[in-house]
Amino acid sequence: MFTSSQRKGIFVLLFLIILIQVAFYYYRNTPTDFKDFQIDEASIAFYQKEIDSLKQLKSKRTIYPFNPNFIDDHKGYFLKMKVEEIDKLLAFRKLDKYVNSAKEFQQITGVSDEWLVEYSPYFKFPDWTQKKQSTSLNDNYVFKTETISIKDINKATLDDLMLIKGIGPAYAERILNEREKYGGFVHIDQMNYIYNLPPDVISSLRKYFRIGTKPIINKINVNTASREELSKIPYISYQLSREILIYRSKSDNLLKIEDMKKIKGFPLDKLNIITLYLGF
Repeated sequence: MFTSSQRKGIFVLLFLIILIQVAFYYYRNTPTDFKDFQIDEASIAFYQKEIDSLKQLKSKRTIYPFNPNFIDDHKGYFLKMKVEEIDKLLAFRKLDKYVNSAKEFQQITGVSDEWLVEYSPYFKFPDWTQKKQSTSLNDNYVFKTETISIKDINKATLDDLMLIKGIGPAYAERILNEREKYGGFVHIDQMNYIYNLPPDVISSLRKYFRIGTKPIINKINVNTASREELSKIPYISYQLSREILIYRSKSDNLLKIEDMKKIKGFPLDKLNIITLYLGF
């Protein structure tokens, strides 16, 4: 049997259980009043406008001026050309022929007037290329090459570089970034060491550009420079600067240009460039 205090505890516990059950039943069966949840139409319209603006911003494409003669499959797809239009251009180019106007481009490829209106403003043809003969679609297009003026690579603009066959916005910007990195080019051979430039592009750069205005160089004396100073010189890594110091410490005489060839890991193909930054 339970004591008097135990019976009271049991009674209180049962009362609480019943009270909780009643409260739960009442809450579950009471309809929710949605009057307090009002939709702000103005706010919805505002945020929808913001979303639409972001979508439009995302959909915008940056198109740089380009020579349409060098459109490939990827470029054509980017410009929303049809497959057959791209194929016609590529077949025409395989004949070593060129177009020299938007009208000729349309004749060869068959692009629509709407396409031409949208993209022809970005067409950029080389200054030295002009049409010599043109009559109809089936005619041969022959161009003569005018005398090309040699330009200073240290003064070349993005447009100047993009006139060279094979150089688009990416390559042109890479060349300009390299020039800015070194404060200007000191040797035309530096074109050889710009990342991923194709050999034919390098050949064209060497043909149509020269080192005119040379940058001001504060030459580093290889016989007194610290490792940190040497590692700041173009094409000299921190590891190579260490090898220079090791060789210098073992030499009884001051280092000369010829000694550079004896240093472990020294890039001999860049010797003529690196020595322009060094003092002896």
